[in-house]
Amino acid sequence: MSGFTQHLIAGRGSFAAAWPGVAFLLALALAPGAARLSPRKEKRMKPITSHPENPHYFLFRGKPTVLITSGEHYGAVLNLDFDCVPYLDTLAADGLNLTRLFSGCYREVPGSFNIQGNTLAPAPGRFICPWPRTATPGASDGGGKFDLTRWDEAYFRRLRDFCAQAGKRGVVVEVVLFCPFYEDVLWQNDPMNAANNVNGVGAVPREEVYTLKHPDLMAVHTAMTRRIVQELKDLDNVYYEICNEPYFGGVTMEWQHRIADTIVAAEAALPNRHLIAQNVANGSAKVENPHPAVSLFNFHYASPPDAVGVNYGLGKAIGFNETGFAGNADATYRAQAWEFLLAGGSLFNNLDYSFTAGHERGTFRYPETQPGGGSPELRRQLRVLKEFLYRFDFVKMAPDNAVIKGGVPAGGAARALAEPGKAYAVYVRGSGRAELLLAVPAGRYRAEWVNTHTGAVEKAEGLQHAGGELRVAAPPYVEDIALRLVRATG
Repeated sequence: MSGFTQHLIAGRGSFAAAWPGVAFLLALALAPGAARLSPRKEKRMKPITSHPENPHYFLFRGKPTVLITSGEHYGAVLNLDFDCVPYLDTLAADGLNLTRLFSGCYREVPGSFNIQGNTLAPAPGRFICPWPRTATPGASDGGGKFDLTRWDEAYFRRLRDFCAQAGKRGVVVEVVLFCPFYEDVLWQNDPMNAANNVNGVGAVPREEVYTLKHPDLMAVHTAMTRRIVQELKDLDNVYYEICNEPYFGGVTMEWQHRIADTIVAAEAALPNRHLIAQNVANGSAKVENPHPAVSLFNFHYASPPDAVGVNYGLGKAIGFNETGFAGNADATYRAQAWEFLLAGGSLFNNLDYSFTAGHERGTFRYPETQPGGGSPELRRQLRVLKEFLYRFDFVKMAPDNAVIKGGVPAGGAARALAEPGKAYAVYVRGSGRAELLLAVPAGRYRAEWVNTHTGAVEKAEGLQHAGGELRVAAPPYVEDIALRLVRATG
């Protein structure tokens, strides 16, 4: 302990009287676990990382990886009624390998966004977060107020257990640290609001929470970030997203960079470095002046997948890590996934409203008024996509729509990933007659048309190509179909 710190401790009563903010920051810095550099020694595993040969994709447990899922609405840890084991068992059984998780510094309330069974809106008394409640009454939800200088160890045990259980099943966890407050009611119910904590922190408008204007709030943010990083330091199936949808609610880029810097500093003395993701925009936007520690740029509602092409030159992974406000039809989200990943994206996550507390195996029959969809059938279809991609050496592939010279059904569209001269993955959307003209080198090829609903090969044939444009005719299909075209060897 430094002499300066000892001096502060010895004289903190006078500091509290003269400058309450300093007393709070000091208490936060000295909170139990605030700088706990883990005395325990556990098995070290290299976390999921950018693939060294093609950083548009991931390397996880020694294998090239694309992340694909249809997962619950991010409340698996903060909602005490949600049982993570059957949920994670279901993802694994469905062949999916990602889930997205909010830290607990943001929650929703019943009725938010017209979502029934919303896992981000726990029932009264069933919310848990990084900070413990106190005996001081008066929180907006009827419980005791929170103490932002202490940690709720039960929360951190639940967080770690969820991530560890996911890891046992090969499921990667995107830990989303922060989220803006879309409506006043969400900020009014948050632990960081001064009305809900005993520290007097957070007497600010919701649009100023995630800025550098308020040092006491910034201290809460960085302390929570460090503690979560410390808690999950040895897990290989975790990466961090700075903030969900920071383009709402006044979140500043300077604040986002401060959180990225905090993650980097927190891991500087640790054996592992985890990926950092940044959520850029709804739809598409060009990333400007990226933070050097960010390896994954995420987009929401990125259909069509223009965000991939606009940012492919960054040499980083591009993710579509939230969709689900386009109605209930499985076909909508299946097509979004195929188009985004065959555009060169590396991650797809659908909001699956069939997962709720009490229906952790994804069997909830949500009403038609639900803003999105999700179902066992959609998850099976996404598995078809994952297995289709994994039949290729996709690390050697890149988006190449120029290979498609014609033959797409009227009103439809097609996208291709290519390892030129060797392998081509093509997705065709739109019913009708597909008789593709493909600009591929001369040679012998095997063509397989794959049913995107079932994974069945509907038509397979060997083709001898003399050069120019290769004509490949699809069998009859409904809505969409995929082509695997591989050059024969030997």
